[in-house]
Amino acid sequence: MKGLFLVEPVVALYAFSSFLIYPLVQQYVYRRLWQQLTNTTYPISDNTSRCTENSSNQSSYHEEVQRQASIFSLYTELFSTIPSLVVTLMLVAYSDRGGRKITIIMPLIGTLIYTLSFLAVSYFELNIYLLIGSSLLSSLFGGLGTFLGGCFAYIADLCEDGRQKTLRMAGLDMMIGLLSGVASISTGYFLRAAGFNWPFITSALCQCLILLYASFILEETVKAAPSDAFILDGSPQRSALKQMIYGVYHMFAAASRRRKTVLVLLMIIFTSFSFAYVGGISLMTLYELNEPLCWTEILIGYGAALSTTVFLTSFVGVSVLTYCGVPQQLLVLMGILSVISGMVMAAFTKTTLLMFIVRVPMLLSIMPFPVLRSMMSKIISKSEQGALFACLSFAESLTSNVSMAVFNSVYAVTVAWYPGFIFLLSAGLCAIPLFVLGVVGLIGVDVPKEEKKPESVFSGEEEPVEDQNDNSPILS
Repeated sequence: MKGLFLVEPVVALYAFSSFLIYPLVQQYVYRRLWQQLTNTTYPISDNTSRCTENSSNQSSYHEEVQRQASIFSLYTELFSTIPSLVVTLMLVAYSDRGGRKITIIMPLIGTLIYTLSFLAVSYFELNIYLLIGSSLLSSLFGGLGTFLGGCFAYIADLCEDGRQKTLRMAGLDMMIGLLSGVASISTGYFLRAAGFNWPFITSALCQCLILLYASFILEETVKAAPSDAFILDGSPQRSALKQMIYGVYHMFAAASRRRKTVLVLLMIIFTSFSFAYVGGISLMTLYELNEPLCWTEILIGYGAALSTTVFLTSFVGVSVLTYCGVPQQLLVLMGILSVISGMVMAAFTKTTLLMFIVRVPMLLSIMPFPVLRSMMSKIISKSEQGALFACLSFAESLTSNVSMAVFNSVYAVTVAWYPGFIFLLSAGLCAIPLFVLGVVGLIGVDVPKEEKKPESVFSGEEEPVEDQNDNSPILS
């Protein structure tokens, strides 16, 4: 049977299965810690809030459980970060030679292991700190960064012009938002009706289905070279590690000074924005569980679903504004300002209605990610797409994990006197990508035409082109 060149179903089902349990992770840990610290059953209410009026003991319990839950998240991130980063860089860079499917299948296996581990801990009521070990084990197969890096490189292989690439990458983000929104809405009702076990079982079944599709139906875009193949200069083909190092090195070494400068600046914008955005958004659930909101699982599900609509609105924004000819730098600027306004508003929110309204100014917050990926992809040759997305996935995974660790640490320290401080911190850190974006605007992101011919490396032809900014020839 002939395979399909459609990676979107994989991303869609992965988003659904992941967000079916993602809101439950913090809630499950929160409830277990509550039981351990208070020796009482976790209070479940059908009302819009679980907060009790006139209980100072309850208030101190909330603060301590919040602190312990944030420290638990910190340990989880620290133990899983380094293995995931190494695997991400190696697999996605290796995919330029070995194929993109390995970067999709391996993280799926790791996610399935983590889901089954969570199911075992929940079903048998095992020690919750076993989850840290399962997180470490699953990170050895890569993580979300590996998966998305492989998917975006897969899309880059299929798209020729920049506009198509931007729209299709934004489409992947939209699919993540739509399916994760559906999963988030159903999570609260699922938990209320069936407890924690059934959502984990459902997620595991979805992940098995994705594995079957990715393994047997999804077509490969990069054909692996035979083991005895020789590269153009007659030397034996490189090993996976050497291929990774060479791919990343060549992406920068063979570029002109201007292209390297633009690429590095765009990467700084991407990683600094990711650090600020992920750090703030990752603590939304803990903030909603805390006083004075004290949201129930139903409200948390609705809140998470509303948050994921930013993927859809950001896709619509990218599509419409790109069609209207709006410069890509302006799209990035609008996304950063969207995050700043939403985070500042969240820092001072004390009511359920306002917490829902916080999502409105953040409707364009995802726009910078697909636009920046497309901008970088357009100035890199097709033979270096895997190396580029390996660097991006590595940087995104590193910044995401470090930001969650940093923000959880800050939240544990500040939750007693001002829980909303972490949102102000997130908004303040957005000043870094804003400043660098201004520098890119002054330099100009357009690469001269003579620098846009690197595809000839496929045919083995080397055309030295004199760079206006550098005396050394480059491969065009």
